Amino acid sequence: MTKHEPDLSLLFHALADPTRRSILTRLAEAPARVTDLAGPTGLRLPTVMRHLSVLEEAGLISTAKDGRVRTCAIVPEALDPARTWLDEQRAIWEGRLDRLDAFVTNVMKERTK
Repeated sequence: MTKHEPDLSLLFHALADPTRRSILTRLAEAPARVTDLAGPTGLRLPTVMRHLSVLEEAGLISTAKDGRVRTCAIVPEALDPARTWLDEQRAIWEGRLDRLDAFVTNVMKERTK
């Protein structure tokens, strides 16, 4: 078994929620104030703050406070560990499927002899 990185678990946990994904989609356009992020969700501010906390803990966003205004920005490179892991998994499964295809092709050739 491979050792799972805790950061990877945090990333997938943060990405598992549709509200958090929509917040990330909005932040991909430009940084935004927390109140601007809360508006479209229809959620109360404390709930949105919890979602933002999960995203920040996973390293997907950064926040800055200027007076009473908190602004959030996306950190795109935080997705790199997930992308790397998914690419590794894809390579493993493509190799397995290639071997299965070769096996089935050989079996079919032997039956036609």
